[in-house]
Amino acid sequence: MIDVHYWPTPNGWKISIMLEETGLPYRILPVNIGRGQQFEPGFLAISPNNRIPAIVDHAPASGDGPVSVFESGAILLYLAEKSGQLMPGELAARYRVIQWVMWQMGGLGPMAGQNGHFLLYANEKIPYAIERYGSEVRRLYNVLDKALAGSEYVAGDYSIADIACFPWIMTHKAQGLTLDDYPNVKRWFAVVRARPAVQAGLAVGADLKQNKTMDEETRRHLFGKQAGTPAS
Repeated sequence: MIDVHYWPTPNGWKISIMLEETGLPYRILPVNIGRGQQFEPGFLAISPNNRIPAIVDHAPASGDGPVSVFESGAILLYLAEKSGQLMPGELAARYRVIQWVMWQMGGLGPMAGQNGHFLLYANEKIPYAIERYGSEVRRLYNVLDKALAGSEYVAGDYSIADIACFPWIMTHKAQGLTLDDYPNVKRWFAVVRARPAVQAGLAVGADLKQNKTMDEETRRHLFGKQAGTPAS
């Protein structure tokens, strides 16, 4: 059994989608990031960066004791290795997948996160920040669109590269973008979203975010000066 410390966010959805795709047994342990549960000692013991998701595999392939993994990209790699699915075995194909996972982790996710923050959540609308991050997100969408011009999926066959990228493309409307400007991304997005396992993964924890308003406590835990440490 795999414990998934989870909240329904783009990075959380990566893992719920992957688990649904592979059929590995798992249970969800909610971490309410709007109420500061990511700063609790028990969670920090497995995710020292105080970010979801994180997993604990109680039946690793090694047969040893439980294995914990944090960072969504590392978790995708771990689950691909454990399941033997959604990762090619041939060297060049394998690294095509890995490099696109790294691209998402180092570029698409962080830049889209910053763009979304300054567009939607920042108390002060800073034109420079909005233009800076908006421009970079548009550049990254163009990179992905060009990659998909000659391929049905991001790195050849459907893989963890698609699972890594898809939840962040889901945020395109909040990013102020339309997929009409990126026809290859639009085609790919529709194909991936139609997969039953993707639908099931997106439904995981849908009941957890009943309050979608950004109240002051949520803002403090996510964006406040104390966001790196437990609230007093």
